[in-house]
Amino acid sequence: MSELRFVRMGFGAEAVEYQEAWDEQRRVHAARFADEVPDTVLLLEHPPVYTAGRRTADNERPLDGTPVIDVDRGGKITWHGPGQLVGYPIQKLPRPVDVVAHVRRLEEALIRTCAEFGLETTRVEGRSGVWVLGDPVEQRPSFGGLSLDFDPRLQDEEFDPRMNGPEYAPSNAGQRREDRKIAAIGIRVAKGVTMHGFALNVNPDNRWFDRIIPCGIRDAGVASLANELGRDVTIEEVLPVVERHLAEVLGNAELKPREVERASA
Repeated sequence: MSELRFVRMGFGAEAVEYQEAWDEQRRVHAARFADEVPDTVLLLEHPPVYTAGRRTADNERPLDGTPVIDVDRGGKITWHGPGQLVGYPIQKLPRPVDVVAHVRRLEEALIRTCAEFGLETTRVEGRSGVWVLGDPVEQRPSFGGLSLDFDPRLQDEEFDPRMNGPEYAPSNAGQRREDRKIAAIGIRVAKGVTMHGFALNVNPDNRWFDRIIPCGIRDAGVASLANELGRDVTIEEVLPVVERHLAEVLGNAELKPREVERASA
């Protein structure tokens, strides 16, 4: 079992500005690369901020020109803010690095966390993160008397849910009984050491996501523990549960380098 250190940087009134957390990530990353510190997970809340990964398209950003911080992680645009538990695991991995395995471990820890609170979550093939599954398409409610066969998000490539009322808003995906993401994951690996990480929606105002195309996904939405469970859930009660499951999954993982197929001579 590898040593795993948790650092609680700040929550609530002491939420950590994104740039401050980014600077701390880089500092710890350099120290971990030099073996001066053990694998470390930074845990915190951010004040409201939009961040965009390298694959973010221009038409996924806020329409009103709200500032967005461009970062060097994978993935697309997302939001961080009050009510969302953010974790930045800074972990040294064997080379060649298996990025997918690292993402799967983070997903597993968060799936176990949600299960402990009584919420069943899962993975969705081709989409990173942790998801609450919706109903089959044919069982979902229709809006405005139209069949889902006419859902413009599926029929019109230029349809923009941000400009077409609350019925298409990502924050209302639960009412539509669609798939909805409860935890986003976006990472970067530099010099064999991970950066960035996950954001678990505990009890945020998910309407912040309505101003963007979260993670570039137009046919699903976002969820939170509080909304899905129908009761108040706080960062304070979720924090130790997340730490315990991260320790179990990351600390007990048998880290292996990615297998590289070599062409036969």
